[in-house]
Amino acid sequence: MSKPSLAARLAVHLASLLLVVCCGTALAGDRATPREARALFDQAVKYLQANGPEKSWATFSDSKGAFVKKDLYVYVIDRKGTYVANGAAPDTLVGLNVLDSVDAAGTPLFRHMIAVTDKQTEARIRYVWLNRKTNHVESKNAWLYRQGDYILGVGYYSPHATAIDAQKLLGEAVAFAIKNGLSSATKAFNDTRGAFVRDDLYVFAVNLDSGKFEAHGVNPAWTGTDARTLHDVEGHALIQEMIDQAKSKGTGVVDYVWRNPVTNAVERKRSFIQRVDNSLLGVGYYLD
Repeated sequence: MSKPSLAARLAVHLASLLLVVCCGTALAGDRATPREARALFDQAVKYLQANGPEKSWATFSDSKGAFVKKDLYVYVIDRKGTYVANGAAPDTLVGLNVLDSVDAAGTPLFRHMIAVTDKQTEARIRYVWLNRKTNHVESKNAWLYRQGDYILGVGYYSPHATAIDAQKLLGEAVAFAIKNGLSSATKAFNDTRGAFVRDDLYVFAVNLDSGKFEAHGVNPAWTGTDARTLHDVEGHALIQEMIDQAKSKGTGVVDYVWRNPVTNAVERKRSFIQRVDNSLLGVGYYLD
């Protein structure tokens, strides 16, 4: 039987809604941790450096080999966006050009991989992808390594934040603000790639007198705008309720519905808030 043409393989690839491209197929076992993903990435980079491209591509494309663990696998594209290795679906993907494929948010994922490794040999990116195991669009991270004209990657699905995670991040934000002052803290909170943005968690700050945002980890452009005008899709004046709780009790919990920046879906959310001087700091997590 002859091997399917590249066009036929592309049609199969697109028909599956890009569910198996480089980043998202949970083919076996439990979900891997970020530490496990990093360990596999480091192992793959060392193997490539020691054995060269040809042997490495064959090894990485062995779906039952040492470089496929839980829902992790190694993939490699060239700078034209063509797969030369893929541990998830080698028969379907190796040789396939995915340069113009996009993630679930419409970002040209593979062009982004090529761009971020143009001036550096190692990078880390974040994107959104449909997890076929859970059937939910989820945040995913990938470590990338460029050697010559090839880009190697290992990706993992981000952990879904819990109430404990949100409370922990809020506690860290409050401690940081008390130690360093609110001016320095709000700069750190507004850094979308900084320590106070973690998967679907981020810190926001609102001035209690003016009602204006002083920081927002996902939308720093909101800084200086009146947060009191914000309502959720059910008409709930969520920020005003937070301000009222911060002024009366110093801490609080507010439930509302909000668009998840990771999944791009409207979901139920709960935010914990705490007063620091004349500002409230908040961190919310998604309940769905």
